[in-house]
Amino acid sequence: MARNCLQAAELTTSGRPVLLPTEIECSLLSAVDLECEDLPNFPHLKSGLLILTTHRLLWLPESTAASSASAIPLAAITHIFSAKKSIKSMFASPRLRFQLSVSPDGRVSDTGSGSRSVVVTVVVRGKGDLDAFLNKLWDSWRGRAWEIVHEQAGSDVAAGSGSSSGMYTREGAVRMVGVSGILRKEQEMWESTDKSLQDAFQDLNALMSKAKEMVMLAEKMRQKLLSGSTSQPSAENDEELGSKQEMQDWLLSVGIISPVTKESAGAMYHQQLSRQLADFVRLPLERSGGMMNLIDIYCLFNRARGTELISPEDLLQACSLWEKFDVPVMLRKFDSGVMVIQNKSHSDEEVFARIKTLVTKADALRTGISASDAAITLGIAPGMAKEHLLTAESKGLLCRDISPDGFRFYVNLFPEIDPNDTFLVKDYGIYSTWLRAACVSG
Repeated sequence: MARNCLQAAELTTSGRPVLLPTEIECSLLSAVDLECEDLPNFPHLKSGLLILTTHRLLWLPESTAASSASAIPLAAITHIFSAKKSIKSMFASPRLRFQLSVSPDGRVSDTGSGSRSVVVTVVVRGKGDLDAFLNKLWDSWRGRAWEIVHEQAGSDVAAGSGSSSGMYTREGAVRMVGVSGILRKEQEMWESTDKSLQDAFQDLNALMSKAKEMVMLAEKMRQKLLSGSTSQPSAENDEELGSKQEMQDWLLSVGIISPVTKESAGAMYHQQLSRQLADFVRLPLERSGGMMNLIDIYCLFNRARGTELISPEDLLQACSLWEKFDVPVMLRKFDSGVMVIQNKSHSDEEVFARIKTLVTKADALRTGISASDAAITLGIAPGMAKEHLLTAESKGLLCRDISPDGFRFYVNLFPEIDPNDTFLVKDYGIYSTWLRAACVSG
């Protein structure tokens, strides 16, 4: 129904909105209704999350169903009504109204050049600062970030080639010489420095805009490299794939374009942070075998957020909220107390099968394996490999030997021994294989 009037908004797997290029989140309100009596085909949008960005108003349902998320371009808004204070408004839900430009068939116009205007009412049923949201709506609408065309700054060729020697300048003015020329040159230098400082302080927004452009460019390059590495698996391109892998490692840490902050999310901060974190960890988990230490995730996530750092408590609370959301990742705590983030599709049985294959090799039957050996086989960090080995030991698959050299893990032979005849030597099974390996080493 929303497609008959409003644009459909795309969501990530964790329910976060997919932002447009250069689009930044500004504020949000929870438990919001959108109403429009002027359009019969206006969708039924009740008790959802309203997100304000520099380009759009996004309405997300509580169930985070991608098909029912809607978007209103700020370019389609022709007027924003000021909030009126009255005795009646004190006992009713806070509201704000704005005019939308729509086409003759009732669709919202992207450019604001529709044939007629309709009034949309935002009704806030939950707790939220509507006045602050309205102020940011005014700022985003007046800023018209969707119209800004970023042009590359050309080099100042004239400044480099504009100097000339002799008594006269290129413009025909008499060149200042002697003491007066030195004083004039110094004055011009100070004026230029002062102007540069003023421009620097006035153009902080432009600097941030350029930084966002670089982040988006890096993201596009990373996606292109990822698609290229999967489409060219031949051995003759190993060197090229190696360079692509290095480039991916660098681009992975470039940053998040629009990090969730307490200022923009308000009371919904931890919920939105949890969803953004679930989207962020997807690629690192794929590269690390489906599981990563929580400390490593904390470092990577804060590095990507730039100056918008989060505390360890915020990260832990965000991870704990995944149980309430339908996201493909989860927080896990091992018996040793180590906390990790892993994909829900991660299978311990598959890991145990690979460990069992490793410990039943001839060399491993004689000398056992270490956490480093398992890390190489599983393609994960040694710390995570040790946790898997300890878990396999608790399941009865391995035995542990503690020596001055550290932990060594061996295949568990006790299930192969018959308790009624402990001296019976079988000529089959793992026990028989271990005996042959031991005899060879002897």
